[in-house]
Amino acid sequence: MDMNVEERIKTDQPLPLQRRTIIHLMLVNNLIGEQMSQALKPFEVSLQQFNVLRILRGQKGKPANLSTLNDRMVSRMSNTTRLVDKLIAKGLADRNTCPENRRKVEIRLTEKGLESLKAMDRAVDAAEKKLMGSFSDEQLRQLNELLDNV
Repeated sequence: MDMNVEERIKTDQPLPLQRRTIIHLMLVNNLIGEQMSQALKPFEVSLQQFNVLRILRGQKGKPANLSTLNDRMVSRMSNTTRLVDKLIAKGLADRNTCPENRRKVEIRLTEKGLESLKAMDRAVDAAEKKLMGSFSDEQLRQLNELLDNV
């Protein structure tokens, strides 16, 4: 995104600084989302599905329930069940219902899911480097500190 915000939204009026910043953050967010989605496209996995897979991997073999997944999602949503259903259909995750308490559902990463996730990680790492490569580590630390204040 090489042009300034005013050029991007095609206004000749100067924007109040707070509004300009919010619009700028939204534009950057959209760009990041597009680039990450492109990186995951060959795997036929959405960003949200990728996030669920990473959460399941972080469980280190222990099952997760829908509440755990939803709490840890980068972008929280009410359709976690649908995301999990799609991952199960692709063979990347599996689900077991507790026989004693049928409301208790356990979700785990499959071996295929773990292997696929390793390949996805490489694609996402490359996209992150492309997006953030012009920043030094110190600049990234500063940016994170500033964003922590939002």
